[in-house]
Amino acid sequence: MENELDLLERLGVLSPFDRCFAQWISRRDANGVTRAVKLAAALVSQRLRQGDVCIDLRDWAERPLFQVTRAEDPQVFGFQLKRWLDALARSQAVHVVDAKVALTALTKPNPIRESAESYDGMGSDFQKVLIPSRPLVLEGTRLYLARYWFYEYDLAWRLRKLAEDWIDVPPELVCAAMKKVFPPVSPNEDVDWQRIAAAVAAMKRLCIISGGPGTGKTYTVAAIFRVLHYIYEERPPRIILAAPTGKAAARITDSLRQSLASFAHGIPGKENLPQEALTLHRLLGMRQGRALPRYTPENPLHLDALIVDEASMIDLPLMAHTVAALPPHARLILLGDKDQLASVEAGNVFCDLCGRLSQKPVYQGLSWPIKSREWVEKLQSATGIELPISPLSNPSIHSPLSDCTVFLEKNYRFPPQSPLGRLAASIRAGTLNAEALMGKAFATPNALAKEGQARVVCRWVQERELSQALNPLVKDHFQKVACAQNLEEAFRELEAFRILCAVREGPFGVTSINELVETALAQLQRIPAETRAYKGKPVLIVENDYQAGLFNGDVGLLWPDPEDTGLKAWFRDLDGGFHKVRLSRLPAHETAYAMTVHKAQGSEFSRVLVILPDHDARVLTRELLYTAVTRARHGVEIWAQENVLQSALQRVTERRSGLGFRLWGAAP
Repeated sequence: MENELDLLERLGVLSPFDRCFAQWISRRDANGVTRAVKLAAALVSQRLRQGDVCIDLRDWAERPLFQVTRAEDPQVFGFQLKRWLDALARSQAVHVVDAKVALTALTKPNPIRESAESYDGMGSDFQKVLIPSRPLVLEGTRLYLARYWFYEYDLAWRLRKLAEDWIDVPPELVCAAMKKVFPPVSPNEDVDWQRIAAAVAAMKRLCIISGGPGTGKTYTVAAIFRVLHYIYEERPPRIILAAPTGKAAARITDSLRQSLASFAHGIPGKENLPQEALTLHRLLGMRQGRALPRYTPENPLHLDALIVDEASMIDLPLMAHTVAALPPHARLILLGDKDQLASVEAGNVFCDLCGRLSQKPVYQGLSWPIKSREWVEKLQSATGIELPISPLSNPSIHSPLSDCTVFLEKNYRFPPQSPLGRLAASIRAGTLNAEALMGKAFATPNALAKEGQARVVCRWVQERELSQALNPLVKDHFQKVACAQNLEEAFRELEAFRILCAVREGPFGVTSINELVETALAQLQRIPAETRAYKGKPVLIVENDYQAGLFNGDVGLLWPDPEDTGLKAWFRDLDGGFHKVRLSRLPAHETAYAMTVHKAQGSEFSRVLVILPDHDARVLTRELLYTAVTRARHGVEIWAQENVLQSALQRVTERRSGLGFRLWGAAP
């Protein structure tokens, strides 16, 4: 078996950590670990790196466990399901949990958290016993690393508890506050889901708001601020705004500041309004090399409400730490887009919170979570809006999270029939066909230009044609950055256009495309050839540096410093100004004419070019395409082979976890 694990590592199927973990499991089992247990341990470790919180053994029983690249490489198959489960149940490295008992226990006081001394540092009795001696957990047919089972279970218990709690705010008081914030309700108007979201945030401890770009999430946050401050005029709540990355935090700060400017004067507690958003790592006091965050259940955050933007980017451990650090009285408001890319790390938490596995009826084209009749009546009193009561409102299938979930579907940026609006909606719905898109089914460029609408173009560019195809785009867009008269103009031109790639490596990847752009600029004599630092070079920060005030995802420009004419890296401030950083002080960074779709999350550009590789890959999904095209405000061009594009349109991100099952009671 050791030779088999070594071979899989040499083939690149397993990482050194996967192999060492499987070997570590074997040394911890006094009964001796069978091949079935070792392979399961290696597989669960490998899949965690791919984003799965757990593995479902039903998916792997008697099937190939690892993807090999060559036909002559050996295939390793999973075992017959019953035999596999029996082997794991007998192992001293595996703790067996009854799935039905665990689900029922979620409705009771937390059985694994009541005596905890700390959230993640072996403080609770559960962690003391389970993690050192039983590093794996088997619940039904799902196999977890013990720590991730704990993250998932504890997060589910805390979220359900938040969702079940009603805040003692009379609907009449909420209604009075709503009238000061929103315009009067029109009898013939469609349901205003922004108003519904503000009412949920006022009367519930948990509010989950999902909506795509242009659906007014920032406006809704501003409305929630207003409503809460009118409700609590005598003692305004302490509200903290946060996001998973520095770039997302800066963006929501800027957007919210503009929205709040119209009402901040004369509102009680103006000094309590957040001046800037924090990254979740900074909020929780998480630092590299520190096992525990500063804020835990025993040392909770000092706040009355926490609003988290771009929640779809949050992985399971970070979400678990965040929710665990809330004080008992606090509200939690999560904003995101359930149709966007999942987090880079393990889990698809926000999508699970929005009921990815639940059965949702459709009301006038809107996904409508099943709400309790009592809660609908409360909302109607608070908002003055007549809401439909789903015919499926049955207490036996009702989840407490459904009362807390609001979907914003109306797009204020794109009209429903605009090419970009139709493109995003059809990708999200799974109704788009690659042949129709590449056949210009949306509109011709001339017609689009005549109508003044956003442009959508899709075509295939072969590898040997990439340089020639990029040249006119470099002339039209990136050349303007290098030729700008001042820093403000250079940033404006850079933010007008961006190339988004699905992959990093290969001829269609970020690294190669950036090199082609720089070659084209050098041929135009706009930048010096073979020079790493030059005027107008865009740089993307890839790691956080709190001392420099730079965060993963920040984009800056190299530009001469008027004081000494030397090149500095310049970044936008929240107030619209700029701050400079010496090149020697820059944290890890890369060229940013092209960037991955993942790095572009939370950004907006006037136009984008989306480049897919010339072969199918697991990373090409419907969510990736949706995220890419919704970065644009005025135009999208896609370079893709028809068969590759069709595969991406059909592939949906699937990450294994039990969180949706625990939250919604849906079939795992």
